[in-house]
Amino acid sequence: MTDWPILSLVTFLPLVGALLLLLTREDSASGRRNVLNISLVTTIATFLVSCWIWWRFDNSNPGFQMVEKHAWLGTGISYHLGVDGISVLFVVLSAFLMPFCILASWVTIEKRLKAYMIAFLLLEVFMVGVFVSLDIVLFYVFFEAGLIPMFIIIGVWGGKDRVYASYKFFLYTLLGSVLMLLAIMAMYWQAGTTDIAELLAYQFPRQMQIWLWLAFFASFAVKMPMWPVHTWLPDAHVQAPTAGSVILAGVLLKLGGYGFLRFSLPMFPLASEYFAPFVFTLSIVAIIYTSLVAMMQSDIKKLIAYSSVAHMGYVTMGIFAANTQGVQGAIFQMLSHGLVSGALFLCVGVVYDRTHTREISAYGGLVNNMPKYAVAFMVFTMANVGLPGTSGFVGEITVLVGAFRANTWVAFFATTGVILSACYALWLYRRVIFGTLDKDSLKSLLDLSGREKALLYPLIVLTVFFGVYPAPVFDATAASVDVLINNYTAAVQAAHDVALSAK
Repeated sequence: MTDWPILSLVTFLPLVGALLLLLTREDSASGRRNVLNISLVTTIATFLVSCWIWWRFDNSNPGFQMVEKHAWLGTGISYHLGVDGISVLFVVLSAFLMPFCILASWVTIEKRLKAYMIAFLLLEVFMVGVFVSLDIVLFYVFFEAGLIPMFIIIGVWGGKDRVYASYKFFLYTLLGSVLMLLAIMAMYWQAGTTDIAELLAYQFPRQMQIWLWLAFFASFAVKMPMWPVHTWLPDAHVQAPTAGSVILAGVLLKLGGYGFLRFSLPMFPLASEYFAPFVFTLSIVAIIYTSLVAMMQSDIKKLIAYSSVAHMGYVTMGIFAANTQGVQGAIFQMLSHGLVSGALFLCVGVVYDRTHTREISAYGGLVNNMPKYAVAFMVFTMANVGLPGTSGFVGEITVLVGAFRANTWVAFFATTGVILSACYALWLYRRVIFGTLDKDSLKSLLDLSGREKALLYPLIVLTVFFGVYPAPVFDATAASVDVLINNYTAAVQAAHDVALSAK
């Protein structure tokens, strides 16, 4: 137990900002400025608290740290928070990206600014809550609650087809989660607890694991999103405002991968081993098929959205390779993708704010009058491709090593995705940045403003830093991943030994 509730602070601090916003008027220029300042200060303060959590985190301890536990609902369900090596960095990522979302919305959101900022602050509460929850019912509450502000952000402040996209997003993700709720109830009746730490130690019967795994998979696969339940993502990204796309790609897609690591692999190891070939197949299809689809896109946001589905294919492949390199690589890939894809959507937002179009054919020759933008876009494009020296390379190569140890054919087919990603990413960059500046609408465009430099430059530094020196991430995750893999291997080996002795 900690001496004071730092995890509750990092989770609910944005709620304080949201309450302050409710008391703030926005019907004047000074009122709008107050709304923006309160939102920015709140998210920066939350990020500083998350950095303190990372600084206090003991890398050598594989268990849950900074634990808080209080009785709740009077049925054994508790308000139970804690972080381990698998979850601590996702808390930092969630808190880190939120100030960028506020800055990205600084001049682009004109109507209902206060409601928009409140929705983002509530979304931050729910995202951080998912990663710190140590009670499965509390996890479910945060996991589902995050749907509501994102649904509102897309549906109110999105593009012309925003209502269709927001309903599609909501219905897809809710449908999978209903099955997860049934599984949670079954686990409670079987194990008599909703405490995640106790459930990790409980051994569910093999047949029950199969059904529980499928129920959880239905929810996490949609959230990732895995092929073929990925179709809501391109629509959501295209219609969402820039900041909505950043947080959707940066954090919300990671909830599925985190769920696999927290529940599917450690709690249902026999089912995870049984379904691993199935997951590998879906991952390879996602990597190759969605990369080919990305090459056919005419909308910049849609292209980046399909590339996200392909990159999440590497994550699921790494997780179910169920070895140290695969899982470590999957976590690193998720964190790297959070930075890189978020930055790519910010880059799209920069030119969209100037031209109000996302059509690739509307651009060309931007390097001539936006050289700083061209450099920033190039760094993130290279990281998306997985160029050595960027964080994208570290995640992909580690996952591929893990996949190769599990199944050489899986690694072989997945590697083709690296080639395909280079095709669509470099094609996009050439069409938008290079060539002659012959379109009149582009000749008057100005290079990055001070606000846009503040958005993109820190992300460039981190993308290169973690590409050259990934140790801080691997050091934080190593102990918890080792315990996860050792427990998984022991459970699978014990089941095999029992099966052999029964013959």
